[in-house]
Parts: sequence; C-alpha cells; structure tokens
Amino acid sequence: MRHTPSFALTEVAEITRLIRENPWATLVSHTDAGELVASHYPVILDETTGGTDEIVLVSHVGRPDERLHELGRHELLLIIRGPHGYISPGWYDANPAVPTWNFVTAHLTGTPELLSDDENLRVLDRLVDHFEDLLPEPRRLNGTVANSEYAARIVQGTVGFRLRVTRFTAKNKMSQNRPLETVERIIGELDGDGPYASPTLAAEMRRTHGVTGA
Repeated sequence: MRHTPSFALTEVAEITRLIRENPWATLVSHTDAGELVASHYPVILDETTGGTDEIVLVSHVGRPDERLHELGRHELLLIIRGPHGYISPGWYDANPAVPTWNFVTAHLTGTPELLSDDENLRVLDRLVDHFEDLLPEPRRLNGTVANSEYAARIVQGTVGFRLRVTRFTAKNKMSQNRPLETVERIIGELDGDGPYASPTLAAEMRRTHGVTGA
C-alpha cells in the first residue's frame, strides 16, 4: 500500500473498530511454490487473548483452502476494507481537479495458528452468534442435540485459525487534503440520491473530520 503519512491509520483501537464494523476479509498467501492464493472469509476479534495494544483474530477456512494457503506454514496477509467510493471533482469547486476514491482499509500480517477441532467449534459458535445476535430470532449453530450433531459434521469440513497480527499498514483517505467547506459538500453528495451516494462513506468522513450531522 502506498505510504501517505497524512492518511495513515496507526492506532490499534481504530483498526479493531474497522474490523468489528467490516468483518468480511480477504486472505492472501504466497505459497512455497511461488503462487499467490486468495480467499474470502468473515473474521472476528479474539478479545480474550492478548493485550489492548495487540490485534488477534479468529476465523476458519473451508477445506481444502487450508492446503491451498499452506495455512500455518508462513505469513498470511489479511485485508479488511471499510467504506469506500468515488469522489467527483464536481463536488469540489470551480477549479480544475481530478476525481479520486475515498476509502479506509487495513493490511494485517501474521502467521496463523491452527486450532483443534474443539476450539474450532467454539470459534464457529462465536462467529454464528456474532451475526445472529442482531436478529429477532437468532439461529444457533450449537444448542439442541440435533444441532450439536450437525455442528460436529460442520467442524470436520473446516479448519479454524487464530491470527496474532505482528504488523499492519492501514490508510484512512477521507479528503483530509480538502478544506472543510469542500468536505461538507462531498458529505452532502454522498448522503444524497445520486449515482455515487454512499451513506456509510459519508458517516466515515464525518467521523474522520469530526463533522456533525445526519
């Protein structure tokens, strides 16, 4: 990722917020055969492990992705992407300008630790509960006897892992190089009904700039 100090995101708390709000991750491995392998899975924070200055994630891959990634044998790059979208120069002012793309993303690196079947099942439970808890009638992976038997079959088709992040690079590009009046116009367009409207990106820009509003 291109290093731009004014857009750099360096605080662990902001990275964990980004993960919590955007749990769909891209996993990238460079295998011993020299191949690049990419997969996509949900991740959640393991906040029972490590300290406040450490980022630890848990998830799983479906077999045979663990073999394709050679999971646990070398470093894994895990990419989290937050709100993003096109920014038209017509939203700036009358001066000549080029369009851009606002975004927030993090590249997290570490060597995965493979989990036992028992711990993998607990992680699968947590993953399901994490997303189902928001629903009025949550469906649980494990609970009744029938579901427990089903979960035991599911765990045989997956490999759980824990990733302790050893380093990360993150960027939060939200028009910080523009004056406040331009930022407010951009937010207004993103909150509108045009072809590039994006309320989630508008909310992220408000957070970055400390702008209040709807």
